Amino acid sequence: MRKSIRYKMAALIITIMTVSMASVVIYSSLFMERYYSSTKQVSIKNVYYNLRDIIKNDSNITNTFSVDKLNRVCETSGVTMIVVNENGNAIYEYGAGQKLTDIWRDMIFGRSTGQGGETVLIESGEGYQIHSTVDKSSTDKYYELFSTFDNGGSAIVRMSVESFKESISISNNFYLWIGVIAIIIATIVILIVTSKYTRPLLQLADISKKMSELDFDARYTGHHNDELGILGNSMNDMSEKLEKAISELKSANIELQKDIEKKEEVDEMRKEFISNVSHELKTPIALIQGYAEGLQEGITENPEDMQYYCDVIMDEANKMNKMVKSLLTLNQLEFGDSHVNMERFNLISVIYGVISSMKLQAKQKGVEIQFACDEEVFVWADEFQIEEVITNYLSNALNHVDENKIIKVEIIRKNGIVRVAVFNTGENIPTEDLDNIWIKFYKVDKARTRAYGGNGIGLSIVKAIMDRHNKAYGVINKENGVEFWFELDCNNLEERQSE
Repeated sequence: MRKSIRYKMAALIITIMTVSMASVVIYSSLFMERYYSSTKQVSIKNVYYNLRDIIKNDSNITNTFSVDKLNRVCETSGVTMIVVNENGNAIYEYGAGQKLTDIWRDMIFGRSTGQGGETVLIESGEGYQIHSTVDKSSTDKYYELFSTFDNGGSAIVRMSVESFKESISISNNFYLWIGVIAIIIATIVILIVTSKYTRPLLQLADISKKMSELDFDARYTGHHNDELGILGNSMNDMSEKLEKAISELKSANIELQKDIEKKEEVDEMRKEFISNVSHELKTPIALIQGYAEGLQEGITENPEDMQYYCDVIMDEANKMNKMVKSLLTLNQLEFGDSHVNMERFNLISVIYGVISSMKLQAKQKGVEIQFACDEEVFVWADEFQIEEVITNYLSNALNHVDENKIIKVEIIRKNGIVRVAVFNTGENIPTEDLDNIWIKFYKVDKARTRAYGGNGIGLSIVKAIMDRHNKAYGVINKENGVEFWFELDCNNLEERQSE
C-alpha cells in the first residue's frame, strides 16, 4: 500500500502543506514585527506630508476645510497631533491634551516635565525627525514625529506602536493549530479525491497486465474527460489493434499452412488439368479426323458436301485454337507467369472498345448492347487483363442471351470503388451451380456450350485475373436474367472528395 500512487500523492501534498505552514510561522516570527514597524513609519510620515501641504496653503490652519481634512487624516491614521505657531501658541490640536504640549515644551526649551521617556532617533528626513519612545506612566511604545515649518511654526505627531511580539506569538499558535486541523482534514479529503483518479489507474494497470498475457477482453470503462480518459481509450485501441494483429498473424499462419498444402496438391492439379484438356480435345480431334478421312477417301464428290466438311474441320480447328490460347492464358495467370502491370487508365474507353469489337457479332444475333457513360472513370489495374475480363463477360452474355436480346453494361461508383456489371436477359443459373461456374471446364449446359464453341475456361480466366488483382467479382441471378460483375479501385478526384 505504501507504494500506491494514492498514498504517495497524499504524502507529497501533506509535506508541501506542512512546509508551507512552517514557512509562514518562521516568516511571521522573523519579519512580521519589522514589517509592522515599517508600516507605522510610513503611516506617520503620510500624516506629516498632508500637514505640510495644508500649512503651505493655510499657515495658521484657519480654514474650515483644512481643519476637517486634518481631522480625517488623524482619525484614519490613529494619531494625536499638536501644531504650534511661531509665538508658541497652539493653532491645531487633535486628541493631544496636555501631554503633547508638555512634550513640545521639553523639545523646545529642554525642560523635563516627566511626560516623555527615553527616545531613540529612528529616522531623520527633510524637515522632520521620527523618534521611538516609551511612555513612562503606561509603558506603551510610541512613534513621535517632530517637524518645523518655514513660517516658524512646529508640530508634533504621535502614533501608538503596540508591542507586536506577543501578537505574533498568539498568531503563530493560532496558525499552528489551524494548520494541524487543516492538514488532517486535507489528508482525508485528498485520500477520498485521489481515489477517484487512482482507481482508474489501477484498472489500467490490471488491463495492461492482462494484455501482456494475451487477454484482450478487458476494457477500460471509465468516463473521465481528462488525460486518464485519453489513456484509457488509447489502451482500448491498443488492445483492439493487438488483438487484430495477433488474429492476422494466426490467419497468416493458417494461410501459410494452406499454401504448403496447396503446393502438395499442385501435382494432382496438373494431372487433373491434363485429363480435362485431353477430354476437351478428344471430340474436336475426332471430328477433324473423321471429316478429313472422308475427304481423303472421296466419300462425296458434291462440292457443297465437301465445303461442309471443310467448314466443320475449320470450325473445330478454330475451337481447338481458341481453347489452347485460353488454356495458355489461364496457365500463366494461375501459376504466376503473367505479370500484373498496374497502371491508371480510363475504364470507359476500354468498355467502349470491347463493345465496338463485338458489334458485328451482336448485330448478327440481333442483340442490343446498352451502355452509356459520358464522363471518364479512371482506375488502377492491368488494362490488358481487365479488357480480357470485360470481353469474357460480354461473350458469355452474347452466348446466353434469350429472345429478348438485351445486354446491359452498367457502371456503379461508391466510396472510391467502381463496379462494372454486365447483364443479359435469359435463364437463371441454377443455385447449386453458382459457385462452380468459375471452375475451369465446368459447364452448366454442356450441349449448349458445345453448340457455340464454349470450353468452360472463360470464367476461370476471369477468376484468375480478379484474384491476381485481389478484387471482388461475382454473379447474381436477376428476375429476368443474369448479371456478372467485378470491382476496381476508382481514382477519380470527385470520388475521393465524396468519401
